[in-house]
Amino acid sequence: MAREFQRGHKAKISDLTPGTDLYVGVQISGPGLTFDISCFGLDANEQLSDDQYFIFFNQPKSPEESIQLLGTQAGDTESFRVTLDRIPANVHKLSFTATIDGAGQMSQVGPGYIRIVAGGEEVVRYAFTGSEFTTERAVMLGDFYLKDVWRFAAVGQGFDGGLDALLKNFGGEVAEEAPAAPQQQAAAPSFAPPPQATAPAPSFGAPAAPQASQVPQPAPSFGTPAAQAPTPQQQMHAAPTIAAPMAPMGGTVPPPAPAPAPYGQPGQPPQQPQFGQVPGQPVPAAPYGQQAPAPYGQQPPGMPQGVPQGVPQAAGAGLQAALQPYKETATGQRWTPQNQQLMRVDLTMGGTPVLARQGSMVMYQGKVDFSYKGAGFAGRIVGNATGQEMQLMRCTGRGQVFLAEDGSHLHAIELQGDGICVSAESVLAFDESLQHEVRRIEGHGIPGGALFTMQFQGTGTVIVKTHGVPVVLPVTPTTFADCNAIVAWSSASQVIISSQVRLRRNAYPGHSGETVNLQFRGAPGNFIVVQPYEV
Repeated sequence: MAREFQRGHKAKISDLTPGTDLYVGVQISGPGLTFDISCFGLDANEQLSDDQYFIFFNQPKSPEESIQLLGTQAGDTESFRVTLDRIPANVHKLSFTATIDGAGQMSQVGPGYIRIVAGGEEVVRYAFTGSEFTTERAVMLGDFYLKDVWRFAAVGQGFDGGLDALLKNFGGEVAEEAPAAPQQQAAAPSFAPPPQATAPAPSFGAPAAPQASQVPQPAPSFGTPAAQAPTPQQQMHAAPTIAAPMAPMGGTVPPPAPAPAPYGQPGQPPQQPQFGQVPGQPVPAAPYGQQAPAPYGQQPPGMPQGVPQGVPQAAGAGLQAALQPYKETATGQRWTPQNQQLMRVDLTMGGTPVLARQGSMVMYQGKVDFSYKGAGFAGRIVGNATGQEMQLMRCTGRGQVFLAEDGSHLHAIELQGDGICVSAESVLAFDESLQHEVRRIEGHGIPGGALFTMQFQGTGTVIVKTHGVPVVLPVTPTTFADCNAIVAWSSASQVIISSQVRLRRNAYPGHSGETVNLQFRGAPGNFIVVQPYEV
């Protein structure tokens, strides 16, 4: 029985099948869309080891034929033959991808899958739908990767660019002109299954009835899955059935209940409010998980009549509508807010490590390493003396890291050679390319005569956290802020400590509690950021 994988699931190939001569099938379709399905042979640095290991329609096999493109068969849009024990030592990963040829988005695709077949029997399948993606034009479906032994991982990671962008991401070069199209059709007949498969040796024969003549072997030989009426299956996936479940036989589909609109309209990711902008997002009419249960023996509202509960196809529409506002947002940028309290950084973009507050990682995808980032002896002394010490970790690798802390609102501030001053307590993460140091605020009238803050300069992004939605004010000669509520300000601003401590106020009981403030001065264009909370 085939194992059903979800995105992120991994397993050793030896746990799935003892065979090493495997068939990989990909099914993906969408109304009016055409796809290029490819395989990238990557080295230990996850870069294309050689152009000869980019297997696609114009290069259907690797030099030693350990990876071969077979074409459409057995209901699969594209299929491959992978012989693991023949893959050269410099190839550490095989990444199977699908890209849209022309206009379109991955959110338009119907139900699809990537599966592994050994000896004519399916051993694992990873299924996906277009609701898992948004504006991406490519998707990395699954990987064979070498970690002591060969393993398989269900990836399902969207990629904004097309085939050219995906090739560049893996370190390949894109030719100025595409290869001639006739080579695609010329290569396909040589890899088609033969009419009959009678030899006991491993062959490409599609096993119409191979069970009677198959010779028992300790490991299954290569065999494509039996074709099971591919025409209806293609029509089913090509039909636009994403919006609502198909009507069951003998039953009718009741009109759908009005869907709630948490965090905006369905299909649109939640937008991160800028400094000073009130989010204004509507409150969900029916939060997920709070719907009244249906009486015993009756189906919940919104499900097709006559379909038993627990069937994924019948419950797909209601489940997708509930989870749609909360799915991952991929914009193709290095830093992407998932909502007001969660930030995603893509380490594969930019090539620069990220320094983040220790313990701020809530989840990650891909191959990411976390290490301790020390400040050194002098840095610890300065941090302890000024209160601006940051306990940091260094995030490196190729993957996506999700950061959050205590439900604080997160704001990505991109610096282009300019600077910003932020208290160390308000910093969640930043690019390692940014320079940061402790800056002293001059003043008088309080013990010590000064306050301290962190100053960031250079090119990169710093993630600032606030309690609630902050407000941004321009700097004028009469701009004051509470030192316990101020979050950040432009580094070009002149800051001094303003104290209203007087002898009469000290001699008599009772005062306003606002005796120490920060006064800001500077040229037009400078700003301060204040949160509705006092630390």
